[in-house]
Amino acid sequence: MTVSRRTFVLGALAAPFASPPVLLAQTTPGNMIRIVVPFPPGGTVDPIARLVLPGLQQRLGATVVVDNRTGASGSIGTAYVAKSPPDGTHWLFAYDTHAVNPFLQTLPFDTEKDLEPVMLIGTTPNVLCAHPSRPYQSLADVIAASKQKPNSLTYASGGNGGVSHLSMVRLCRRAGIEMRHVPYRGAGPAMADLLAGHVDFMIGSAALVTPHVRANRIRPIFQTGRERVASLPTVPTAIESGIADFEASSWWGVFTAAGTPKALIDRFAAALTECLREEATAKFLVDSLQITMLLADPDATRRFVRAQMTQWSAVVRENNIKPD
Repeated sequence: MTVSRRTFVLGALAAPFASPPVLLAQTTPGNMIRIVVPFPPGGTVDPIARLVLPGLQQRLGATVVVDNRTGASGSIGTAYVAKSPPDGTHWLFAYDTHAVNPFLQTLPFDTEKDLEPVMLIGTTPNVLCAHPSRPYQSLADVIAASKQKPNSLTYASGGNGGVSHLSMVRLCRRAGIEMRHVPYRGAGPAMADLLAGHVDFMIGSAALVTPHVRANRIRPIFQTGRERVASLPTVPTAIESGIADFEASSWWGVFTAAGTPKALIDRFAAALTECLREEATAKFLVDSLQITMLLADPDATRRFVRAQMTQWSAVVRENNIKPD
């Protein structure tokens, strides 16, 4: 899908944000704003929240805390925000599982009706990599070997039903091949077993694989974005490798409780945009997490999430994917 790359241009939006940012704090109980990260410290969501925290405090004139409410692929923390008062006190920093969880779990909230989109921060592709002892140099090699011996090649992922896993399920279906999925509880253990040669391949985020690719510890086969990520300029996309119109990206987004006034969402989004555009923060997102920054507005974010839910619900349903 093509995502709108229109970002917040603060000068053009000066009028809506003419009121002092401190008004956001004055309209929230206890002068406290909570950023809910539905994953443990570390990873990729938590660092973004902690990087922007000081800047948000300064711009919003309020105490801002990061609250890690973990479990169930992010749905526990998401439920907390979905059920929070719509007064601008709770903001969810979500990952790509947000669009998959409704089809793998019975959730105590409605992903679209109970949450208001605030911003799509950005996206990054996943990358299929091989252990260097394996002979495969391209997706064509992988397809040929898989057709010769179906279900003999193994690929690891950070978990059953994650976007990286579903990306490979979708690709295998499109290519008419069968590969054996080896799920792990996290991308770290999956990468460890790829490095040890216990599996043939791993599918993981560009941020995870890039350091190992640069050190020649693993060999990249293809990436799942529509365009090549800057950190891996010589690695072809699946589209370039012969799978027409194939695109699958991990992403980061911000949401709040449905019914939150637009003025509060706009003020928070404007402050967050300024924080994300600060040089050190932007450099971390682009260089360390390999994020293509979009900073998309609520309407574009809503359209993106709906398209993600449509795409992954079909993959889950057609392939009878079950959660771990």
